[in-house]
Amino acid sequence: MKLGVVSAIFDQSNFEEMIDIVAANGLECVEVACWPQGKAQRRYAGVSHIDTKQLTDERIREIQHYCQIKGVEISALAYYPNPLDENLNKRQEAIDHLYTLIDASKRMGINLVTTFLGRMPTKNIRENLEEVVNVWQPILAYAEKQKVRIAIENCPMLFTEDEWPGGQNLMTTPTIWRQVFHLLDSEYLGLNYDPSHFVWQQIDYIQPLYEFKEKIFHVHYKDIKVYQEKLNDVGTMAVPLSYMSPKLPGLGDVDWGKYVSALTDIGFDGYSCIEIEDKAFENSYEAVKKSVALSTHYLRNFV
Repeated sequence: MKLGVVSAIFDQSNFEEMIDIVAANGLECVEVACWPQGKAQRRYAGVSHIDTKQLTDERIREIQHYCQIKGVEISALAYYPNPLDENLNKRQEAIDHLYTLIDASKRMGINLVTTFLGRMPTKNIRENLEEVVNVWQPILAYAEKQKVRIAIENCPMLFTEDEWPGGQNLMTTPTIWRQVFHLLDSEYLGLNYDPSHFVWQQIDYIQPLYEFKEKIFHVHYKDIKVYQEKLNDVGTMAVPLSYMSPKLPGLGDVDWGKYVSALTDIGFDGYSCIEIEDKAFENSYEAVKKSVALSTHYLRNFV
């Protein structure tokens, strides 16, 4: 198992500076954020350390050489939009850019893209599953042709009022995973597994690792703290950020010993990346860098 970090937190660094930070922390890999240039729409989104739309062969060689001399591998190219956006123009923009990541991942020999399945927030699950087939069958057919795997993160994207009521990503629970993997029966479609999103949904984050072990292509290390006194006040129907908060690994409610133990049980030996979204470490860029060092130090107890 290789330990790395999601590059979205390094929004003030270019690719080379980002790799320097990753290498300085003794991390083996990085999940590289590849949003469209100048398209920041929310926190941790909009960062683009590789411009997949304008990627030249020369730039690929530069990237690969720099990673090689720094001893850092690229685990995946990352872009987390809503490919089922109910605004069809935004939907098409997301899908079009996703294709550029598939192409870039193929050309760079990475062969893995991490993303969201998407969701129509105002539609029910049945309606969304029907649309998933329409939207994702051609994307997966292209990915299969390119021999690039797609790993879907299980984040509901249901944190703020503008994402209410259904969120922007359907792949949120084991029962939905089963339905999606049945409808989109492809060995190139899998999971980017993040236990933190199960914590606030009150779902067991250990057992699905065993059931879906063949579908786990990539994993995240992000923690979540549920504040019970706040939950008692607003209830589970409230906007989730009103009763929980993302934290550095070890500062929330995930039992990382049990999580990593389960990963070793199922024989997972791939890429695992720290995802940092802790507001307590955003006062300065030095604080961001410190959060990476602290998270790495903590997780080295397990990975």
